Amino acid sequence: MGIIDEVLSALNVICGTSTFNCIDRHVSFDEDVSKLKRRFDKLIGLKEKIKSKHRQQECTGEEVTEKEKEWLEDVEGICRDVGTTLGKAATVKCYERYFVGIRVSLKIPVVEEMLQQGSSFSLEAPVPGIMLKPKEKLVGQQISIKEEILGYLMGDVVRMIGVWGIGGVGKTTIIKHVNDHLLSRENGFQRVIWVTVAYNFNEFEVQKKIAYDMGVELQEDGEQMRWVKIKKAIMGRGRFVLILDDVWENFSFSDDGILETMLQNGCKVVITSRLEGVCNRLGCEEIVEVQPLLGEEPLNLFLNRFDDDVLQDAELGEILKLIVEECAGLPLAIVVIAETMKEEGKPNIAVWRDAHHQLRHRVKGVNDMKKKIFERLKFSYDRLKDPIFKECFLYCSLFKEDYEFSKKELIEGWIDEGLIDKSLRGQDAYDRGNVESLKRRVACDRGNVILEKLEKICLLEKTVKRFVETSKMHDVVRDMAIEAIGPEVRYMVEAGMNLTEVPNKHKWAIDLSKVSLMANDISEIPVGLNPKCPSLSTLILSDNPLTEIPECFFEDMSGLKVLDLSRTKIKALPRSISKLKYLSALRLRWCNKLKCLPSLEKLVALKKLDLRWVGIEVVPQGMEMLVRLEYLDLVCGDLKEMPTGILSKLSSLQYFVATKKQGFTSVKINFEEVARLRKLEILKYKLEDMQGFNCFLSEFKNFQKLTAYNLVVGTMKNWVMDTNNPKYKCKLIIGGCDIGEKLMVPLYNLQHLQIHNCKNIRSSLNKTVLLENATKLGICIITCCEEIEYVVELDSSFSSSCKPVLDKLESLYLWDLPRLWALVRVEGVAAPPCVFSNLKILQIFSCLGMRKLLPIELLSAFQNLEVIWVNNCKQMEEIIASSDSDASSSNKFTFTFLKLKEFHLAYLPQLKSICSAKWVCDSIEEIWICGCPELKRIPVQLPLLDNGQPSPPPCLREIWIDAKSKKWWESVVEWDHSNAKNILQPFLRYN
Repeated sequence: MGIIDEVLSALNVICGTSTFNCIDRHVSFDEDVSKLKRRFDKLIGLKEKIKSKHRQQECTGEEVTEKEKEWLEDVEGICRDVGTTLGKAATVKCYERYFVGIRVSLKIPVVEEMLQQGSSFSLEAPVPGIMLKPKEKLVGQQISIKEEILGYLMGDVVRMIGVWGIGGVGKTTIIKHVNDHLLSRENGFQRVIWVTVAYNFNEFEVQKKIAYDMGVELQEDGEQMRWVKIKKAIMGRGRFVLILDDVWENFSFSDDGILETMLQNGCKVVITSRLEGVCNRLGCEEIVEVQPLLGEEPLNLFLNRFDDDVLQDAELGEILKLIVEECAGLPLAIVVIAETMKEEGKPNIAVWRDAHHQLRHRVKGVNDMKKKIFERLKFSYDRLKDPIFKECFLYCSLFKEDYEFSKKELIEGWIDEGLIDKSLRGQDAYDRGNVESLKRRVACDRGNVILEKLEKICLLEKTVKRFVETSKMHDVVRDMAIEAIGPEVRYMVEAGMNLTEVPNKHKWAIDLSKVSLMANDISEIPVGLNPKCPSLSTLILSDNPLTEIPECFFEDMSGLKVLDLSRTKIKALPRSISKLKYLSALRLRWCNKLKCLPSLEKLVALKKLDLRWVGIEVVPQGMEMLVRLEYLDLVCGDLKEMPTGILSKLSSLQYFVATKKQGFTSVKINFEEVARLRKLEILKYKLEDMQGFNCFLSEFKNFQKLTAYNLVVGTMKNWVMDTNNPKYKCKLIIGGCDIGEKLMVPLYNLQHLQIHNCKNIRSSLNKTVLLENATKLGICIITCCEEIEYVVELDSSFSSSCKPVLDKLESLYLWDLPRLWALVRVEGVAAPPCVFSNLKILQIFSCLGMRKLLPIELLSAFQNLEVIWVNNCKQMEEIIASSDSDASSSNKFTFTFLKLKEFHLAYLPQLKSICSAKWVCDSIEEIWICGCPELKRIPVQLPLLDNGQPSPPPCLREIWIDAKSKKWWESVVEWDHSNAKNILQPFLRYN
């Protein structure tokens, strides 16, 4: 040891540094680099989110805070510095690891500090508004009313406009067109806020909607504090239009000056109501009445649904006019009845004459206007030939007014009610065999058919909620549905009525069939309340702050089949729930205060058990007795494991979820038990590693029959991208695994693949074992895999059988791949196949070794590209690379991108060329170039007018460049047309 001590002492003297410190630094090098990368990626993501918010604020004329501007400037410098450090770390030699390691370790706290500062900023950019795109075109007087309202909004005199008329007369449709007109043009308003108030409005929900659209976060503050926050936001957010749709007599503005604040700030308010008195009472300065359509207007609206030749038959034309007359000029009735008649097939005189007779008979002798409207709408309901379609429609009335259903939520509700099963029972023996083998898929397909039918005849309307397609009932149609419920069944629907108590015992009639008390403010059920409702089949108590249910409450509900307590604050379920022997669906989603459940062993009829985000820590007792269970969601934050022997007894399971999408929350379950579930169709499950995945595949004989799956293999250390594309139902996410081992079962149905931080991925994607036979792959995401060099290698070993694997690929995301040199490598192939013929989205991020994106000879294979993003690739020199032999002649070529919409290049300091050839791209909507100082030419060709002068691409909306690159734009970069910059100036935005 003496010699070693002397050597170490000598090294200390020579180096002036502790040798042990050098060794520690050498050992911790990789860990520090990985840590810095993770922090750096988060910082980049946060920076882009804040920039995105700023762009939106600039578009709406809002001020960006100086603190955020300074933060962004600091981050830009830090990102450049950290990028250089990480680039050095990626190519470091052994003897340099100590000194580079010091630089890496010093950068970590700097990045962490910027993350901490940035996390204090609000990331919610105020929403300018949502284009509602109403299906109905305006006709006749509706057009003039729209123009009248716009005139008041654009003027300086009128601040509040009231629009009133009977239900179904078209008020909301007109205002939707006003909304979209305001959002599509410069008009001095920064945003449009739309709030549907409805009959029993909840003031907090209205406040929340206004606040959300202005980028203000409201906690559970008191009413006064909430209005203070909104008032402050109004004063600093510029002018906006507030649309309050469907206002009733019980609505009023608070007495705290909020309305006056809006009006003094130049805002305008539009109110729609069925009652003129409401508009007067709320202080509307101009009130516009929407009357039923007159003259030829109703006929024109009806004929919008049919081909022009429908009037060629004179007799049919006369009957059609009589049917339109029976609609009394009400657009809602006209549209619903027109779509109903259209759905009945080719116009037939006898059928249409019968329809006219029924309509006339319905309203004959009815004097009440509301009932007349209901009878006209009920005509379409009664024409539904299938009684199951009628039941599915009536089920929608259980939800609160203006409730927007997601497609999945609605169809799942129909399945829970047993309506889909009833619809499928009449099929012949062959079809019944298919139903049994893929029961849930067949049920969902039938649900989609029913939903589409109801939307086609306008009994339900398509809507969009936060960019997701939804459906809703027009409030008049909902009122009609509640009226249409026959005497053989009895509903009690008090959803969204602001109730603080459950209805008293006198309202719980003995013949009640369905009860909905959802979306109220009920916090408790009185002790001793014991409704005598033996025929009650459905009870919905969801979305209430309900904490406790008395033991006796369920004792006389022996026929109960569906119980929904989702999103309540329930802490325990009464033991009497175990007596509900016919209960088939128990929905407890988001009951996170519910820590334990009573024994389930007697609930032998149970088919659905939804425990997502329930607070339980152990599996409920008696679950192994639920042999009819078809749907089980076990994603609970505190539930870690399911005991062995339970799952294998649930032999009827079709839908089983035991992990969140990305595997961060999952329940540990023996994979052999999962593999024994022969009727399983939908599976979300996590496995520990590739070996376990392989064993699972070999054990699970019915894997290829799954209609949807989300399998997570390994560990996800970082955030995992979620594209949320419902088109791709079969998803595999792998993290931190060695994937070199050949799969025991080919993944024929794989549609969505993510690979994160994995080893043995081979040098290229098309040589990876995972993709053998994966001919349906539509999305591929690869991050942090150090070995991959190319996505596709086209060489002598490439066979035609490889091509179909990537043929259907639509989206490709490549992030943080340090050894990725290019997307495609071509060598020794005379005629490269078009392997990316369906690719639409290509995103490359932080691939630091990449110099060239695509070879020019493969450009024709990418004709379906719609989005190209290349970001933070420090060595990138060319986007479309010419070969040496083509370099001199490629500038004579012209390539056409028929579908490219977005072209983003960011932080590519070495980029010298996008493409030496010319690009024709009339479809381009957005160009974004920042941090590319060496780029001298943009090859996009501008369309030429008849006089030979260039014009902007017809679809172009914006060109974004870095604010610091203004000089680069003005004096460095060139377009092929000399005056292109002048022509494109109106589209220029500074980032």
